[in-house]
Amino acid sequence: MSACRSRHSWVVFYLALLVTLVSQSEGGCQDTGLCCIGQNHSCITEDWRKDRSYGECYCDQACKTTLDCCHDYDLACPAVSCVVSEWSVWSGCLEPCKPTLRIRRRQVIQEAHNGGKPCPSLQQTAGCAEYHDQHGPCLQSLVPALITTGGYGNARKKREILVNNIIGYCVEFKLTYLTADCQRSFGPHTRWMRYLKEGHQVCVECQPPALAKGQHYCSGDGENMGQDRSLSLQWQAVGNSRCRGLWRRVRRLDSCSCPTVHSFLFI
Repeated sequence: MSACRSRHSWVVFYLALLVTLVSQSEGGCQDTGLCCIGQNHSCITEDWRKDRSYGECYCDQACKTTLDCCHDYDLACPAVSCVVSEWSVWSGCLEPCKPTLRIRRRQVIQEAHNGGKPCPSLQQTAGCAEYHDQHGPCLQSLVPALITTGGYGNARKKREILVNNIIGYCVEFKLTYLTADCQRSFGPHTRWMRYLKEGHQVCVECQPPALAKGQHYCSGDGENMGQDRSLSLQWQAVGNSRCRGLWRRVRRLDSCSCPTVHSFLFI
């Protein structure tokens, strides 16, 4: 008789313990609806933690660092990364008739939440030059020689300048000096400058839009200096005015044949 009572008492005890455990496990982030941004001391409940201990636990972003999240935090507050739109088209040059910048932007579609990946840069700039203003062709030449990556030729608007069938040409130069700032260009549209090295031979294409006003050559390419090829000419990278240097003209060609990383444009 006593054995039956003892067995019954144990059954009652285990049932009570089970009810207690079940009731305790129902106080997590999901059941309380808690999910807080940053560190929030009021975003607290009492439930099982991830370390399998029972007690006060949090449902805020900071709990991932303080290691006191409720066991269901990741389920109740999933990480949501930032989502951005595609890049807009490039703007026109900010100012005509001078080396300047063009801009493109993108928009935030969804902000990051719960420790998700933050938003990337929403704006990019790149070098640019425009040869017309509201009054017509620019009056001044762009000197020293202004260069940019060869990829700019695919983006800029090609004007129909076919004077005497001049459709563009290439000039090879040997770099004799450049500033240290060329190696400090890490932006997506300026890192091409890091390939500029003293002693390297580079190809620079003169396309019709960059022809000097009333001439058949690009400003700063050395075409008008006669037969003296020993003179050093100045150049400057568009997009980083501190990246500049000197080069010596080697020869003029109908088309460029340098590797892509050593191919540039007069602008």
